[in-house]
Amino acid sequence: MTALPQALTYMLARPNPAQPTFGLLINGREFVFVKLIQQEHPWYARSYALSIERDSELHQVLSILKRLGELIVIPNS
Repeated sequence: MTALPQALTYMLARPNPAQPTFGLLINGREFVFVKLIQQEHPWYARSYALSIERDSELHQVLSILKRLGELIVIPNS
């Protein structure tokens, strides 16, 4: 969780603050997902630490990553 302030700083610097910003903190075994909403007063939410050492949580991590991948929009070149 020591990386959370730095991640939020990068997330706040996003050029298009109208959409939610998603972040991911990883320490090698655990994943923490972060979502930032920028309004008049920005706020964030985070998941609890999900461990890849637990099968059910690994499945959860992969499902979240798949869903975030579906949300990525690449502009036409």
